[in-house]
Amino acid sequence: MTRRRTLAVIGAALAAGTVVATGVGAQAFASDASPAHRTVSGHPVMRTLTPQVRAQLDRAVQHVLKTTHTPGVTVGLWAPGKGSYVKAFGTADTTTNAPMSPRFNMRVGSVTKTFTVTALLRLVDHQQVSLNDPISKYVHGVPNGRHITLRHLAEMRSGLFNYLLDDDWTKEFVTDPHRTFTNEEMLAYAFKHPVSGPPGRQFEYSNTNTILLSMVVEKVTGQSFDRYLTRHVLKPAHLEHTFMPKGTEFPAPRAHGYTNQTADDSVADATDWNPLGGASGVMISNLHDLRSWASTLAEGKLLSKATQAERLKMLPTGKEGLSYGLGIFDNHGWIGHNGSLPGYQTVMVYLPKAKATLVVHTTSDIDVKGKALSTKFAKAVTGIVTPKNVYDIPTS
Repeated sequence: MTRRRTLAVIGAALAAGTVVATGVGAQAFASDASPAHRTVSGHPVMRTLTPQVRAQLDRAVQHVLKTTHTPGVTVGLWAPGKGSYVKAFGTADTTTNAPMSPRFNMRVGSVTKTFTVTALLRLVDHQQVSLNDPISKYVHGVPNGRHITLRHLAEMRSGLFNYLLDDDWTKEFVTDPHRTFTNEEMLAYAFKHPVSGPPGRQFEYSNTNTILLSMVVEKVTGQSFDRYLTRHVLKPAHLEHTFMPKGTEFPAPRAHGYTNQTADDSVADATDWNPLGGASGVMISNLHDLRSWASTLAEGKLLSKATQAERLKMLPTGKEGLSYGLGIFDNHGWIGHNGSLPGYQTVMVYLPKAKATLVVHTTSDIDVKGKALSTKFAKAVTGIVTPKNVYDIPTS
């Protein structure tokens, strides 16, 4: 049952919340009356990353690492005028005990969705598609496709079944985690199931949505999705270490990733498993590329102001403090996305009022009491540096 629940949130970890012991950070903040981290009004926005604050971050991250038995984690935090904090903890390989490094390439899971939806929105800006177009205009055979719009897909309100929840898909994955699934195969698992209700009614996270959006891009442009993405998103954003693999390729330097998404729930090395989800979750990047992408995404640097405004129309998800726009969320003021797939989890977010960026990578996706590792680390960090904007995804 644990494996099935985890599989259900491979793309996003949006259904996995976190409660992390932040006693070290919270107590340290309460006892720190220095003006460095306060605005004129006395309300903290972001603390300056002084040696004392860095030491608090070290202790907090190491505490989460130890108590969750996470093999390795990298944390990057940057803010103009406040400094930066870039560190790696733990091991990149439990066999050799090689140390983690901020330089590593990492699988980023559903952070991929931010790129996929940006590719679609570039077509919106060029008036090649409209967010109000029905998906049936581009892809045939989608249940309720005449009523589900591209906007519904991007904002996770289509009502389409998430193929990751299909029992047959789960059996296939567990049997052979190196298998590659085509878009058509993934959609077939989803389309066996009825829609949950009328589009636009409620937020329901589904990887099926983003697969369909990538197919729209291919249909309209006549190019493979990864080719269009590279030319019209990655290159304009100057991301040199971010790409969509065609198969299981995962270039060095890299960290090994560990998962319990196995037939018997034992822990396995998932480094060379097939990254799941196509345009919903397969991309590879690194800490510094995601630092750049976080602000590009949140500030709409690749889009027109009008299209970015549409993207940032956040709607409630049913989880406190968490709303979702077009392939992007707002988590207690932090704008961005998270991701989870076998062996790896990522948080990539930007806090506009402080122009601060936070990126977290973990080398495990093994939840602790149903709580995502990446959220635990992000909450520990933000609980110290931005106590009025603490990143957290509740479990209910």
